[in-house]
Amino acid sequence: MVFAISGLMSGSGHVAPHSARNAFEVTPDAVLAVVRPSGQQTTVGSAPVPSAAEIQARSEKLLEHQHRNDEALEQYERIEHLVDRTGGATPRVIVDKTYRVVPTGTGTMKLLLKENDKPSDPAEYHKELLAWRDLLEIMLKPDDPRAKIAYAKWEKKKADRKELVDAARDAFLTKWAGQEMRNGRVCDVLDLDPNPNFRPRSLIQDALTHVTAKIWVDRETNELSRGEAHIMRDISFGGGILGKLYRGGVFSLDQAEVTPGIWLPTRYQYDFTGRKFLFTFEEHQYIEVSQYHHDGSPKETLALVRDEIAAGKSAYGDP
Repeated sequence: MVFAISGLMSGSGHVAPHSARNAFEVTPDAVLAVVRPSGQQTTVGSAPVPSAAEIQARSEKLLEHQHRNDEALEQYERIEHLVDRTGGATPRVIVDKTYRVVPTGTGTMKLLLKENDKPSDPAEYHKELLAWRDLLEIMLKPDDPRAKIAYAKWEKKKADRKELVDAARDAFLTKWAGQEMRNGRVCDVLDLDPNPNFRPRSLIQDALTHVTAKIWVDRETNELSRGEAHIMRDISFGGGILGKLYRGGVFSLDQAEVTPGIWLPTRYQYDFTGRKFLFTFEEHQYIEVSQYHHDGSPKETLALVRDEIAAGKSAYGDP
């Protein structure tokens, strides 16, 4: 699961998209891990303002829940509908794809289901199933050099993420902004502003100083319901030589309970303008996520995909 501030290292077919977001990211739990309340003690509406200690305690619990959700996500497959649009008053769709996103043990892979409402070719989809099976078989061979490399990269990615989350604890000041209803549930709204005393120690940490955020926390379960991040100052890459993300960019994440006690993403949206080397670009993309299905461990997932291949059609996410 990613609440990303994207980089400019594209590498994909168009200028700014999925892979651009991989170069630089702020994860949901990084934005959530804010435990330096501003201490404002006024009443907003009829709801009593929580104390600084209460905000800190709830922030810690929220972070704990988000870590649990992120770990659970590694064992779920889901359907993602991705739409890229142009900007302006009359946007047009330039990419419309639906994927089956499946776990591999060291991340995920995408199986194309539809493009522009046209189902993927059954033969090509079958090849993707076979590739998924083959990858899972490799991941279950710990002595295979390919598995060792994949697991090492996966552990490095998780360690980097943890470091960013730890830094975010000091990077923001939190202010309670009231309560709102979302999807029929009461949510506490929190504003997150950069902490002027925070001293970043890396490029990724520095990006936190360029962002303000707002989160909606489900009152009953203390789970993240929605998060928004706004770029308030340009974010440079390579001293501005490689590119920039310009101020005004907005990123959002929505989550919902998909099974008791587990909240996972249901929608991502990215709207930003940037520059890669000498070329400017706009990115207006949303991803709707649905049909979560628990596949389990790599061993359990491999059994599922083998059965699916033997049956001759998709048992889940049929294109």
